[in-house]
Amino acid sequence: MTDCEGEGPLELYEQLTAQGDRVRALKTAKAEKAEVDAAVQLLLQLKVDYKQVTGQDYKAGSPPSENSVAPDNRPATEGADDEDTVDPWNVSTTNAKGVDYDKLIVRFGSSKIDQELVDRIEKVSGQRPHHFLRRGIFFSHRDMHQVLDAYEKQKSFYLYTGRGPSSEAMHVGHLIPFIFTKWLQDVFDIPLVIQLTDDEKYLWKDLSLEECQRFAVENAKDIIACGFDVNKTFIFSDLGYMGACPEFYRNVVKVQKHVTFNQVKGIFGFTDSDCIGKISFPAIQAAPSFSSSFPKIFGSRKDVQCLIPCAIDQDPYFRMTRDVAPRIGYLKPALLHSTFFPALQGAQTKMSASDANSSIFLTDTPKQIKNKINKHAFSGGKDTVEEHRKYGGNPDVDVSFMYLTFFLEDDEQLEKIKQDYASGALLTGELKKILTELLQPMISQHQEQRKQVTEETVQQFMTPRPLNFNL
Repeated sequence: MTDCEGEGPLELYEQLTAQGDRVRALKTAKAEKAEVDAAVQLLLQLKVDYKQVTGQDYKAGSPPSENSVAPDNRPATEGADDEDTVDPWNVSTTNAKGVDYDKLIVRFGSSKIDQELVDRIEKVSGQRPHHFLRRGIFFSHRDMHQVLDAYEKQKSFYLYTGRGPSSEAMHVGHLIPFIFTKWLQDVFDIPLVIQLTDDEKYLWKDLSLEECQRFAVENAKDIIACGFDVNKTFIFSDLGYMGACPEFYRNVVKVQKHVTFNQVKGIFGFTDSDCIGKISFPAIQAAPSFSSSFPKIFGSRKDVQCLIPCAIDQDPYFRMTRDVAPRIGYLKPALLHSTFFPALQGAQTKMSASDANSSIFLTDTPKQIKNKINKHAFSGGKDTVEEHRKYGGNPDVDVSFMYLTFFLEDDEQLEKIKQDYASGALLTGELKKILTELLQPMISQHQEQRKQVTEETVQQFMTPRPLNFNL
């Protein structure tokens, strides 16, 4: 999808008309082929967006009625039947290798994190790029070059990420954005806000308010155990913070005023039978993108750029936010998107906190970790040892190898494992053993760090206060 995801039919129609004029002007001026091709690509994508929102093909000179909307209200992130399904609540694909992220970049209208950008992050930060960047685990972005441009001119930024606390225990997949966000916080020495959307889970799940609030505190302990600096990090729950901070709520209302019901139906697939809490929630997830939502941290400043590391399924919220931001006088947030952490059973879906066997949980014992990997981790190996030795395994679909790409930091060791598995020199059982021996101490260490996190520590992180930074 393009960046006009939050637009209504009329705005999309006007953008299409203007883009058509631009393509014709470029062709008339005999512009560079690459520039013409890019303009044509955007025009085609706008036509897809227009049909998605209105249910009709674009026709020049025939503007839509103000109430036009696609009759089935499918989420804008959901494509044709043969495409991957990716939205904030559902991720699925028929491909054993997982979601096709190159196609997703085109559909969402984001930019690929290429080697040039990875090199630039290294140059600006003065640090070797995190292995999530080196391996394409964070693969897509919006406006990261703009953030780096400003940082090079001594104009800093802040980080915003979040967690929907739907259960007491988090799994290893939930750690991915936090591991990377901590690295960004450390290398750029910048403040961080972490939103716990306990209100969202109350609206979407069969949970009581009290359960959602309790899960938020328990999840905060796991997040703190990742090693965040209390002097630079503010963690807040929506149910607690919104009532305590008028500035945050004012920004929520500003966003709400500039997004129509038709637009959220088009973006998120809401229907007339959804509760009004769901319809208004996207504005709450948008508000932390603006520095004025945190007066204790930034005062009344509106000019501090926000960078959001998150999984790509959260992007619809921020396409909407980026559309609204200039209209309410704020900077658009920049984004860094990660791939999905696959379920043990295969990369066709992401892990689920509600299925104990789809995930390695942060509460699992060494024995449980070993059993889950041995019993449930989808294998890319052959049926017999003889066949495997002869033909080799397929690391592209093997979940144990996928997990190693996330957690094994040594690039050379990872490459050797890949080659040995593909050649048949390394058996599936041996690969699973390598993963088990990597995860067991990692999770045990996390559990030890979590034990040090007291209720008082959580309170420290969740108290609105000035943070220690230079902007």
